[in-house]
Amino acid sequence: MGKLLLPLTALLSGVGMLVVGTGLLFSAIGAQAGQAKFSSLVTGLVMSAYFAGFVYGTYACPVIIRTVGHIRAFAAMASIASALPILHALWINPWSWGVLRFVTGVCLVGLYIVVESWLNVVAVSEQRGKVFAIYMAVNGVAMALGQWLILVGDRFGFVPFAMVSILFSFALLPITLTPVQEPQPTEAPKLGLFKLFAISPIGVIAAVGSGLLNGALYSLGHLFGQGVGFSEAGIATFMAATILGGAVFQWPVGHLSDTYDRRWVLFWVCVASAVVASTGFYLAREYEGSLIVLGIIYGGLSFTIYGLAVAHVNDLIDQSRVLEVTGGLLLLYGIGATIGPTLGGAIMDWLGPESLMLYFAVMLLLLAVNIWHFTRSKKRGTVKPEHKADYVLMGSGSQALLQMDPRREQPPKPEAPPPP
Repeated sequence: MGKLLLPLTALLSGVGMLVVGTGLLFSAIGAQAGQAKFSSLVTGLVMSAYFAGFVYGTYACPVIIRTVGHIRAFAAMASIASALPILHALWINPWSWGVLRFVTGVCLVGLYIVVESWLNVVAVSEQRGKVFAIYMAVNGVAMALGQWLILVGDRFGFVPFAMVSILFSFALLPITLTPVQEPQPTEAPKLGLFKLFAISPIGVIAAVGSGLLNGALYSLGHLFGQGVGFSEAGIATFMAATILGGAVFQWPVGHLSDTYDRRWVLFWVCVASAVVASTGFYLAREYEGSLIVLGIIYGGLSFTIYGLAVAHVNDLIDQSRVLEVTGGLLLLYGIGATIGPTLGGAIMDWLGPESLMLYFAVMLLLLAVNIWHFTRSKKRGTVKPEHKADYVLMGSGSQALLQMDPRREQPPKPEAPPPP
């Protein structure tokens, strides 16, 4: 492990700076969109373009990488990604921003694919699970830090965009200066979405629902805080607390789902999250401190939905199909994240900025109703505890990251002995 420490540290520190910059860019665009009097719907459309680029990039970037190699593809996309934040500052226009956000999504998923492929090379098979867990923890903490960086300098000026560009540029140093063997390009296995729905309608619905929720939170959270009158520090703290709550609470909720029927754990998580979001809708304009506490609880519950969906589907399949199934769920998450900001923004324009919490509550209740329906009507989703796959902390990485999912390494659990 000692000789792997330097390349692992370099790759993870580079990814951390990329994620911090990504979080700061979300906040900077939200702040300046509000200052420029963009409607919530327009802001949602601009933010949706990022997730659309992210989804498109999962198909386009592997082609580029196979054509020119990991190193050249990384250099090209890194150069573009570093320049784009400055262009955001120069052209404060929703059409320009939509194009820039789409290209940013394509470039960043390309960078993640390359870095996560390198992580797969550096981390040997028996260490991939640990590296996977550390990588996800770094992502959660870095995204939260990005929210607080908006407090540095004038959030309505050039400074936040310049900081994002600097972070993206500095992220390249530890990665490019570390000697890492170039991985062989691999074709990620694919599974048709209709087949995936046939395996687990609950998993499909929950993956899309998680994207609808998280995409809207990342994209419109800052605009929500501005609209209900939060202070600058309050907005940053609310967003960071919600994201960190999501990172911390995944462990106990995941352990609970390993013990009990995962579908009912998912159902009650959705119900509890809907109650918290509904409470936030009523408290939004009056109790900033209370909403930050609610944000921790909301994030702690709602951020587990995607991981629970993946774990439930993995309960129903053979271990050899983990990669293709999880890749399909990641695509569904991206589709939901693309739709979420536009849908949430339209509701905020209609009912006011505090209605973002109402949007969350409605989405969660719809999700809970569907989970309840399919749980009651389908017996095939029942899984014995000894046949369960372990819950694993999940996030919206790339197909390359899924190669490190520790569930791929687990031997099948033995059948329970028959009763005497």
